[in-house]
Amino acid sequence: MIDKQWASATEAVADIPDGASLAVGGFGLSGNPMKLIEALHAQGTSDLSIVSNNCGVDDWGLGILLGAQRIRKMTSSYVGENKEFERQFLSGELELELTPQGTLAEKLRAGGAGIAAFFTQTGVGTQVAEGGLPRRYDGTGGVAVESPVKEVRSFSLGGTPHDYVLEESIATDFALVHAWRGDRHGNLIFNKAARNFNPLAAQAGRICIAQVEELVEPGELDPDCIHLPGIYVHRVVEVGTGIEKRIERRTITEAN
Repeated sequence: MIDKQWASATEAVADIPDGASLAVGGFGLSGNPMKLIEALHAQGTSDLSIVSNNCGVDDWGLGILLGAQRIRKMTSSYVGENKEFERQFLSGELELELTPQGTLAEKLRAGGAGIAAFFTQTGVGTQVAEGGLPRRYDGTGGVAVESPVKEVRSFSLGGTPHDYVLEESIATDFALVHAWRGDRHGNLIFNKAARNFNPLAAQAGRICIAQVEELVEPGELDPDCIHLPGIYVHRVVEVGTGIEKRIERRTITEAN
């Protein structure tokens, strides 16, 4: 029997070194692996290169690592909810590889599948393909690092030729993900929007660490309901159902 359960988040992340690359699940603040992020923050790991859809907010999600200046580079799709992110990026303290959301998802999926690169139409005719997007500023308003020019080729898909840009896939040293339910073999089920990036991040990590709200015995999960098979998961930590969950913005309609 392969028992992947670890006693605590602290133990599960203890071997993540300074300078590591991480794929981190979450969509907005939905499905953030907060206990793992907090444990990583507590142990002082720094100089991290993180791939995630976004970087949380100033005091939650990956924002707590950012606020402590533990992140060297972010590869993300959306960075608009974090003022400290803006400050660090514009001051030259943080490198950013801004990536279209669907392309980022496929980069992670392809990396987990062992596919080194792929062609996509997304970004053709823009700076995504033509280069020149600021990745790091110099602190005085100038650009220190720009995105490179990417290869563009024409393919006839369905009989009509179109241009496609070559995107390199992503594989990381570790992955941190959050799941609703899991078993000790690492099979995971995600809940609603938390499914958006967590399975993809899990696949991209050489070592995947999953926090789960409810941990069950192997065989208790319906095989047809499993979103991510345990072959992608190496460590599982049960964090309970009472963990704090936040959203970025609450929009309500006043009663008539």
